[in-house]
Amino acid sequence: MKLQILVNGHPVAVDTEQLDQVAQVEPGVYSVLLDGRSFEVRAIASREGLRLELDGRRLTAEVYDPRDRGQRSNAALGTGRQNIVAPMPGKVIRVLVREGDGVEIGQGLVVVEAMKMQNEMKALRSGHVVEVRVRDGDTVTAGDVLVVLG
Repeated sequence: MKLQILVNGHPVAVDTEQLDQVAQVEPGVYSVLLDGRSFEVRAIASREGLRLELDGRRLTAEVYDPRDRGQRSNAALGTGRQNIVAPMPGKVIRVLVREGDGVEIGQGLVVVEAMKMQNEMKALRSGHVVEVRVRDGDTVTAGDVLVVLG
């Protein structure tokens, strides 16, 4: 499947199979392997989309998913449900929220240890916790839903 991404207003098509070349190394920081080169990208969710920092350059990005029927996929940052997923296999060290809790942008939700590093999964928008699908000590794989925000 292809995703349409606007980077500084310019469309870029990304095949979802390429996403396995992106790994979160710490919250908001990603290692991207592209054409044999490695890049570090810092990403911060905002109401306008994603703010990215790459090699000292600042960019904005908006992701359009064809399944959204033309709707802005980052609109999920403001409304609807949002799944917080494990970026890689690991072990849940600590669940920081409970169902019904209110959360703010950037608030920690779950800490997952992967490759001896602890990664704190954070809320990309304000809202409330609809569902917590993991407990302390659980083993997770990449893509497992950890928390659902509403």
